[in-house]
Amino acid sequence: MESVEYKCPNCNADLKFNPANQKLECEYCLSSFTVDEIKKLCATTENSIPQEAVQLQEDFANHTHLYRCKSCGAEIMADDQLTATFCYYCHNPVILAGKMGGEFKPDKVIGFKLTRENAISCFKKWVGKRWFVPKDFKSQQQLEKLTGLYVPFWLADCHVNVDVRAVGKKLRHWVSGNYSYTETKEFRVVRSGTMVTRGIPADGETKIEDLLMEAIEPYDYRELKDFSMSYLSGFYADKYDVDKAAVFPRIRVRSNQACSALVRSTISGYSSYIPSNENYTITNTDWSYTLLPVWFMSYKYKDRIYEFAINGQTGKLAGTPPLSKGRLGALCGAIGMGVAAVIMVLGGALF
Repeated sequence: MESVEYKCPNCNADLKFNPANQKLECEYCLSSFTVDEIKKLCATTENSIPQEAVQLQEDFANHTHLYRCKSCGAEIMADDQLTATFCYYCHNPVILAGKMGGEFKPDKVIGFKLTRENAISCFKKWVGKRWFVPKDFKSQQQLEKLTGLYVPFWLADCHVNVDVRAVGKKLRHWVSGNYSYTETKEFRVVRSGTMVTRGIPADGETKIEDLLMEAIEPYDYRELKDFSMSYLSGFYADKYDVDKAAVFPRIRVRSNQACSALVRSTISGYSSYIPSNENYTITNTDWSYTLLPVWFMSYKYKDRIYEFAINGQTGKLAGTPPLSKGRLGALCGAIGMGVAAVIMVLGGALF
């Protein structure tokens, strides 16, 4: 007899039946559903893949190569026109590892809008304000390592049940004769219903810092296009190594924060607002596997890798510059000698 597996509507991990509460539960994202809820959700899910989608996956697999770095383990995706390349994380040569599987075909993509010249100009402007970086960090050789990279992202549309209970207080003060009065009125505040948080991003690459990718947000999703191999021409792309189940906790936090901010924006006119119950339950999540454009650079200095990124659509940049202690020490020494010289001159003038 064929076994039946149910997948979590939020993160696509396996659901397990819990006899204690008679619900199907996900051990990854901690979602839980009744049997009837799962039946309804499964009834609306298409069980077969359209032939057109199958063909697109096959074309993707046939024309996409996977390269693997033996030094750091990075996996790089590129079109079949590329013959040799390097790892943009550790700068070692990479070797052809084979064809990409069709299941890694992205759904959507935002193409690069910033040219390489634009990105270099952004970097020079940014690094020009940093006095104490190593000299070769600004060199032409380092600029050549600036790479146009499509970073894999999961975009999530979360359907959320909202249940907020709070107490709103209004205070009124006045003075009458020799007495000061304060009137306090308490109001029951309720917000209940459903919300959808759209396009919450989480990068699917472990080798790039999550905070770095968040720092160059947002992207303009109005420019999202159906994925085509033509977008990869002349650029690189990472293969995701973090699945939906693994990124869902990050998605849930950002979704809850967005819902909380929106709910609070509807509550005004109170001297104070005290929540007694604030629940945001994600009941279903729609996912889109998307490639987003990033101009990326890494720099190794004293056994540490520094990363720098520019949003390939908007030009927003982020990164942590390396600090040259030698250059900083030289400046401090020069300042110290200058101060000492001034003190000597002033001291001689006094005696």
